[in-house]
Amino acid sequence: MIALLQRVSEASVSVDNAIVGEIEQGLLVLLAIEPGDTEVKAKRLAERVAGYRIFEDENGKMNLNVKQISGEILVVSQFTLAANTSKGMRPSFTSAAPAEMSKTLYQYFCQELRQLDFKVPTGVFGADMQVRLLNDGPVTINLQG
Repeated sequence: MIALLQRVSEASVSVDNAIVGEIEQGLLVLLAIEPGDTEVKAKRLAERVAGYRIFEDENGKMNLNVKQISGEILVVSQFTLAANTSKGMRPSFTSAAPAEMSKTLYQYFCQELRQLDFKVPTGVFGADMQVRLLNDGPVTINLQG
C-alpha cells in the first residue's frame, strides 16, 4: 500500500467538471493498493497518515500532525503509484491490486481515517479525475505500509 502525502494549503478533486471533494489546509493523500495489502495494513497506514508530523510548529520545524493543525484529509485513489517502471519506456501496472480488492481497501482506509475523527472527502474510485492542489512547502512524502 502506497500513500503519497502532499501537504496542501488547499486541494480539490473533480469528476466531469464537478468538484466531488475538497479541503483547505491539510493533506492530499494519493493512495495505491498492491496485491499483498490487507485491512491490517490499511488501518496501520491510516494511523501513520493521521499521525505523521509534516506540519511546522512555532519554531518552523516539521513537528505537528494534521490533527494538531486542525487540518483536513482528502483521499484520492491512484493505482498508477504502483507502476513498475524498471523496464522499457512504458509503465506496467501488474503490481497494482485488482480493482475490486483496491476499491474495498481504499474504502476501508478512508473509514479508518473517519474513525480517527477526520472528515474525509474523496474522489470517485475508478473515475477519470482532475486533482487541483496548492502544495505547501512543497512537502511530498511517499509513505508505504
